[in-house]
This record gives sequence, C-alpha cells and structure tokens, in this order.
Amino acid sequence: MLNFCTLFNTTYLSRGLAMYNSLKQQCQDFHLYIFAFDSNSYELLSKMELEHATIISLFAFENPRLLAVKDERTAGEYCWTCASSTIKYCIEEYRLDHCTYVDADLLFFSDPAVLVEEMGGKSVLITEHRYTPAYDQTSTSGLYCVQFTTFKNTKEGMEVLNWWVDACIDWCFNRFEDNKFGDQKYLDDWTTRFACVHVLANLGGGVAPWNVQQYDFVGSSKQTRGTELSSGQKFDLVFYHFHDFHYIEDKAYCLSNPQYKLDRNSVKYIYKPYAKALAVAKAQIFKVNQETVTHELIGDFKEINKVIGRSVLFFLRGYYKNFYRERGMEFGLGSVKMFNIF
Repeated sequence: MLNFCTLFNTTYLSRGLAMYNSLKQQCQDFHLYIFAFDSNSYELLSKMELEHATIISLFAFENPRLLAVKDERTAGEYCWTCASSTIKYCIEEYRLDHCTYVDADLLFFSDPAVLVEEMGGKSVLITEHRYTPAYDQTSTSGLYCVQFTTFKNTKEGMEVLNWWVDACIDWCFNRFEDNKFGDQKYLDDWTTRFACVHVLANLGGGVAPWNVQQYDFVGSSKQTRGTELSSGQKFDLVFYHFHDFHYIEDKAYCLSNPQYKLDRNSVKYIYKPYAKALAVAKAQIFKVNQETVTHELIGDFKEINKVIGRSVLFFLRGYYKNFYRERGMEFGLGSVKMFNIF
C-alpha cells in the first residue's frame, strides 16, 4: 500500500479533495493522511468519511517545538515548516514503512506507484524542478521541489527526515537568505550529504508550469501522454503540480503565474481535467456544508457544468487586477493570462 500525507486549510479544500479523488481513481491501494490546518476543514473532511483517508487535526499534530515557532511565521511559512513534520508524525504515529508528502495542489493522471518503485534500495526520493531555462530559479528556489517527497522508515531515511525537521524548525521563511529558502533549498545538497537519496528520473512526475514548455501532451479519457521535445522520449503523465492556479471573479480561473507560457495542448489535456476535478470536489463539499463554498465558487461550479463540454478555449489576455480575496487570502495578479472556463 502507498502511504501519502498532505496539509491544507479551507482555502485549499477543493484542491486537496480533488487530489484525493485523483489518487482514488489512479491507485489500486493507498491511504492519505490529511492534516487539516483549520477547524472548518477538519470538521467538514471528518463528516465526509473518506474511505482512504485519515483526517488529523492541528490539536493532535502540533508539538511544543512547532508551537514555539508558530507565531513568528506567516501562515504559509508555518505550512512549509510543518511539511517535514507531517511525514515524521505519520511514520511514527501509524508505524508506516514509508510515507510520501504531496502538495495539495497536485492532480494524479496515472498510478504514482511507478515513482515510489523507482527508489529501489534508496530510502529517500526527491523531485527536481527541471526548470525550463527561461524560468530557471535554482539559485533562489532550489534544485528540488518538495511537491512529492518519499521517506522510508529505515535508519538512513529517518536520519535525513530528522535532519530536515530540525532545519525547518530552526529556519523556514519565505525569503532567500544564507542560501536558504523555505523548506526546499535544504534539499539542494542531499545527494552529496546523504548516501540514501534518489532523484526521480521519470519525466511523468513533477511536471509543472515552470517546465511544461519542454513537453508536448496528447490525451484521451483514460491517459495523458507526454513527449520530451528535446529527446523525443515519451512518457505517461503521473502528476501535475498546479502551482499558482486559483479562482478569480466572473467565473474564470487564473491558471498560473503570468511568466509561464502554457500552450493549447497543456491547457486542453492537463488544465481542463483539473477544472473538471475541482467541479466534482466543490459539489462534494457543497453537499456537506453549503456555507463552505463561497458565492463566487458556487457560481463557478454552475458555469463549469454548463460549458465543460466545449472544446474551444476562450483566451483573455492582458487582464489587469490588483487583488482578489478568496477565503481571507490575497492574490496579487498583476498582468495575467486568464482563460474563461472551458
């Protein structure tokens, strides 16, 4: 069985639920440990009685070391601080032989077992950003992305995990300082610092807005396949990281940071399925608690269902807006590329 953990609050509820649903669709045998970072998400997820999930409250999870640094960090920085500790908690509390941390804004398009199996005899799996050269942020954001990180419950694996937990509690902020950034610049030297670390080779894991330009995608109702443009190598898409995807007003989404170029095939075969997955997740949430879904999101859900079958994409370019507030979080959009929902 594959063991996963993730963390999110109400703001990411539909995204986290969509991720869970995709695991349920793609994995033969898995369990997801969800750390609910506010009481509303904990209560709602608990009511949903998800078959392959355990919902963990902050009250159960937080320990004195985490609480000691909580007030000095923003909500986002505290989430980064806690990511490594969620893995440690799951392995120790539930006596797991391994656990993979996954970001809540991933969607799985095929079985991630192939990624974990690639580790072989190694005890830690990390994934590269694989930046498209024009977007290379290695110097400030790191070689690796925390998005999908596996630790085995071995002496070597726990040594790395405990080192990371300690480092994140000591320093984890949303700024570049002394060759550190958040929780992920710590991973930069793991392949030389530790002998048990494997870097994922499968191109199907870790596709994201900052590297999707390197691939061409085609798809069907059952499978999304990619081709690396530089080598011609073909692969099955395992998961995509929908970094910076968020809702905006007027029944539309901002798909990603405006600096990243997204071609038509990526939108059609990757982002359109995600919009459908979010619509399903929001409907599930709405059944349990109508107040959790804001008026704007309910409107989005209705609009998605009216037009989701359309194949023509409507591009709106050069749209300007300063801020949009969703469940108490502000997004600076600036000049963005938007897509009216498909």
